Amino acid sequence: MAAPLIKADGLTRVYQLRRGLFGKATPVRAVDGVSLEVMPGETLGIVGESGSGKSTLGRMLLGIDPAQSGTVTFEGKPMPEFGTAEWRALRAKMQLVYQDPLAALDRRLTIAAQIGEPLDIHDLLPREARAARVEALMMDVGLRHDQADRYPHELSGGQRQRAVIARALASRPKLIVCDEPVSALDVSIQAQVVNMLRDLQEANGIAMVFISHDLKVVRNIADRVAVMYLGRIVEEASSDVIFASPKHPYTQALVSSVPVPGKPLTGRTILQGEPPNPANRPSGCAFHPRCPLATDICRTTVPALRTIGVQRTAACHLVEGADAPIAA
Repeated sequence: MAAPLIKADGLTRVYQLRRGLFGKATPVRAVDGVSLEVMPGETLGIVGESGSGKSTLGRMLLGIDPAQSGTVTFEGKPMPEFGTAEWRALRAKMQLVYQDPLAALDRRLTIAAQIGEPLDIHDLLPREARAARVEALMMDVGLRHDQADRYPHELSGGQRQRAVIARALASRPKLIVCDEPVSALDVSIQAQVVNMLRDLQEANGIAMVFISHDLKVVRNIADRVAVMYLGRIVEEASSDVIFASPKHPYTQALVSSVPVPGKPLTGRTILQGEPPNPANRPSGCAFHPRCPLATDICRTTVPALRTIGVQRTAACHLVEGADAPIAA
């Protein structure tokens, strides 16, 4: 069996939230003991509500946000410390696609110059061959030759995101982390960009971590799905299994909200209340204040993420097959 391209073990990231200039600092666990792995050429979708820790986890996988505890290994080697020469050299193999393409691009540089930046930074090709590589990348993502000398503000949102993706592909990376890459785009443009990402990934054998709160998009692109709630993974399985038979009550609520063409949206689970404050995490299972099935044990004991089937895990006291000791 092939080894994971990237593996995270027990990642934890705590921020200190201070109210006012002299207020007492309160710890906020944005990511709390997350473990996962991504195989070469695989797409892992990470879903959850805003504030669940998805984006922080994506940055931690790339070593941009250091972890207070836990480890990340890439190609079997520990992730170098952020900012070191070893970490910068590894950036050619790992790229990030941001949510807002206009913020990710330099408004003072042309599109061609920005797509070619990784080639210049990592000195990947002879200088005379870089222009041809940039032109090929633009063609791959559906940008026209005449758009090479344009500036970001002269392109549409979808075209800017294509330029960001082309720049991410320039160094021929082995892993791309996409942080809400289509949430700022129109629905029709979203489909185009997602299909393009999937085709480029398959053509180049790239592993991808696709972060999104839009389950329709994740269902279309991901091989496996990890569901996050308040900094923890509460369920993980293949995409087909997650959407066919979700086990965790939170996953069931998310999946029930996905519309099916030609069918009325019936049987939807409406979650009551708002996601809890990460600085004041509920006791026991963090989801229990909103869970319609919560029992006494849910209010007092944190459920551990445990195996409940073939390549499937869930963190819920009420899931059948979760026969491991209840602890966290």
